[in-house]
Amino acid sequence: MAAKPSTTIARRARTRAEADFATWLMMAKLGSFDTLPENAQKVLNGYRERLDRMSEIESKAIAVRETYQAYYSDMGGTGDAPEPEPRTLPPNEAQVDNVVRFQKPPKAKPAPVRPADRGARAAPASGRKPIPALLIFAALVAIVVAWKFLTR
Repeated sequence: MAAKPSTTIARRARTRAEADFATWLMMAKLGSFDTLPENAQKVLNGYRERLDRMSEIESKAIAVRETYQAYYSDMGGTGDAPEPEPRTLPPNEAQVDNVVRFQKPPKAKPAPVRPADRGARAAPASGRKPIPALLIFAALVAIVVAWKFLTR
């Protein structure tokens, strides 16, 4: 029963650590390093020092892990922070690359028209487009101007 709360704490701490590190890194890249909290500056300095010895991915993983451990203990987790379970994709979402692909939403199908409703509809059922309001307004203005011109 004690394992469930620490799993919940671990998940929240890991999510917060990943989000905070990404925020701190972006703020540092934008020139706001001095405005970051002291713990954030310490984590980012360690991250930068490790970049000379290892890849960016490894250095980031270590920095997030350090932040995660600190958050885990601050949130009330006991002992060492557990390793997070790897995230799995659903079977139908095979990750081929790291590219987001936008999809067009499917076209909405018109509701079926019942014979009794055809006479009650305002739009013509023959498939013609309705006349835009601006066109109607322009025609009315032209009629008024013509009337004024012809009645003088």
